[in-house]
Amino acid sequence: MSSLKERPTAATFDVEALVAAAWNGEIRVPHFQRGFRWAREDVRRLFDSIVKGYPVGSLLLWERPATEQRVSLGALRIDAPATDAAQWVVDGQQRITALANALDPSGQGDQRFALSYNLRTGAFVSSPPSPDPMIIPLPVVFDLQQILKWFAKYPEIADYLDAATSVTKRLRQFPIPAYVVKQGSPDVLQDIFDRMNNYGKRLKRAEVFSALYAGDEAKQDETLTIERIAHGINIERQFGAIDDDTILRAILARRGPDVTRDIHHEFEDGREDRDAAYKAGEEALLRAVTFVQEKAGVPHFHLLPYRFLLVVLSRFFAHHPDPGADALETLRCWFWRASVVGPYIFRGSATGAMRAQNYKISPHSMSESLQGLINAVERSERSVPNAARLRTNEGAGKIIMCSLWALGPRDPLTADSIEQPRLARSVGDSNTAATAISYIVNPRNVGSSRRFSAGNRIILSSEKFPANEVDSLVAMQPVHLGDAEWEAILASHAITAEMAALLASGRTVEFLQVRERAVQEHLQNFLTEMCGWNFETIESLLDRREDERVPGVLD
Repeated sequence: MSSLKERPTAATFDVEALVAAAWNGEIRVPHFQRGFRWAREDVRRLFDSIVKGYPVGSLLLWERPATEQRVSLGALRIDAPATDAAQWVVDGQQRITALANALDPSGQGDQRFALSYNLRTGAFVSSPPSPDPMIIPLPVVFDLQQILKWFAKYPEIADYLDAATSVTKRLRQFPIPAYVVKQGSPDVLQDIFDRMNNYGKRLKRAEVFSALYAGDEAKQDETLTIERIAHGINIERQFGAIDDDTILRAILARRGPDVTRDIHHEFEDGREDRDAAYKAGEEALLRAVTFVQEKAGVPHFHLLPYRFLLVVLSRFFAHHPDPGADALETLRCWFWRASVVGPYIFRGSATGAMRAQNYKISPHSMSESLQGLINAVERSERSVPNAARLRTNEGAGKIIMCSLWALGPRDPLTADSIEQPRLARSVGDSNTAATAISYIVNPRNVGSSRRFSAGNRIILSSEKFPANEVDSLVAMQPVHLGDAEWEAILASHAITAEMAALLASGRTVEFLQVRERAVQEHLQNFLTEMCGWNFETIESLLDRREDERVPGVLD
């Protein structure tokens, strides 16, 4: 197995030396590196970090010979001479390319690198189309002689000379740490690159947002956080722990429909502070969860067909917190139609589906919002998931589980209803609802064609009742239960006495076939009702809706 013969040596390059090496052709980019991917905002933030003295990460360079060649580095084309000690960039290409281009006059023709320093605001900005004495291009700021010429040309800004030369000094002398590898084959360096870029666990967007807007350190014990929102809703509704990214999107959706926007400037407009946004986002999300449980019939987060639906609902309830019965019924029809459609009519992207439907919600008109949501999913074919396949981590499987939940499942031993708190306890900390939906017949004893069949699943804690015991629970009527009550218990699981008899007599395959058909029929009826497919509910309800104007909305 190939490996490095020598450990990398630690080095430090100031920006002046690093860009000089790049301009001289001493910096090379290995073929396995991706191209330059940064946008202008990424470049701007790099320079802002440097001037503020923030760490910008370390570099990994591979020192080895290089032939004479014309090197492409961003917008720059450099005639690089042959050298025995070229620095090949294994990690840090984006930063080096950004520095070399933004600080070179030749790079200013590319809008990604056309940046200047605004003396008025002390910020890096896009270079203006016409000269402005107070906005100095970066190549000028970086060169002390050029900065002195600039001030000689514009004597009216002389009071800003010290500020400008301070920025020049900080830019040129800013230290960037690096590791330099002097031995190693190309495949070893490519392996290092692959591991650094793919094996590392990147921060989730919600983690970045929480770090950016952590709130007052002195009030951390009382400050609302994403984690506390998740915990609070779970305690109040026993809905399960909503993931951090969904909660973040719910907070963002209330403030604007595009939840993929740049979160680094979220509160710069001053319309609302961080704490107010978290509190209002929590309230909207709680209303959405309550609706999902009480009106849409989804008892737990792990039975929610698609997470993006919760985000869209949060936006709706943020702007229309108290809809009437007609509106809630219309919203329920939208919810289930959107669940059946999933993200597939939106180019298969859950993010695309979420954005498209967020934009349908008008902060000022409930009628327009409801009509827009319904129109967004009207292209759907009235397709129903196939009961032959139930996987607890798939949207279709969750729809099937919700339909089984709608039957009001009861415990075959005690005849007690399986209430939502018991379901929540059964799911526990699992990543899916698998622990709350048992196999009736041990899946090892059924053929591959029936292995994932919903006909073989029953809402009952799989931990309390192992797979090799549930079939006997269904097949044998307890002596303390009368016939009518036993049949009601079986019906609460889409099972008839005839099906139970098949199982009791060992006719397992027939039982699974018959129950799969029963589950499929029930699923069809469930979705027909929930989606409003059999009557003109949507049109009549929308006609009866009155617009409700909401003052002071953020949109």
